[in-house]
Amino acid sequence: MEFLLDTIHLDDISKAIATLPIAGVTSNPSIVKKEGPVPFFEQLRQVRQLIGPDRTLHAQVVGRTTDQMVRDAHTILAEVDDTVYIKVPTNEAGLAAMKQLKSEGVHLTATAIYSEFQGRLAIAAGADYLAPYVNRMVNMNVDAYAVIGRLADQIAREHASTKILAASFHTVQQVNDAFAAGAQAATMGVDVLHTALTNPAISNAVDQFTEDWESLYGAGETVTSLLK
Repeated sequence: MEFLLDTIHLDDISKAIATLPIAGVTSNPSIVKKEGPVPFFEQLRQVRQLIGPDRTLHAQVVGRTTDQMVRDAHTILAEVDDTVYIKVPTNEAGLAAMKQLKSEGVHLTATAIYSEFQGRLAIAAGADYLAPYVNRMVNMNVDAYAVIGRLADQIAREHASTKILAASFHTVQQVNDAFAAGAQAATMGVDVLHTALTNPAISNAVDQFTEDWESLYGAGETVTSLLK
């Protein structure tokens, strides 16, 4: 199970990797737009410096034709590093680009997946990750979790190395449901992580534990302080 952060905001990434089991960082043009007109390649290089070589970094091509996508991929790999997972939209031009890039040994994340059929094609193309857009599918009245489950079954039947990297979440429950359906990874914004960890019930429980402990051993006392 992998948790990824869907942002290129350096402070948010730094805080998250210091405290949470973050497996990588994803980005797309809409994520970049949230940062404003940043120097794109330098920003990604800084992200890589923050997350280190063992976490995955995913960056998206923006060309519309196969040739443009392949050129974008080569540019990202040259300007950032050659371990970046290149995000390619799962359309006709994108699948052709995946085929070429895969033959070159490039790491691939098939993105903009809204249907089971797209996912099957991306598995056959050798994508390392599939990125189904959960909330967007839900809004389109598509059963996102059924799609994830059937794609997970396909991956298992073929013993494929592809992983399902579920994306586009608005709620914590959507993340839980994606994992339950068979996703091996999920990428989410800082807002979703914050919501998951700042539930008032969590704070209330922690406060109660502290109050009960201090009623026995005194205000400000900890387990370690009992050794004095």
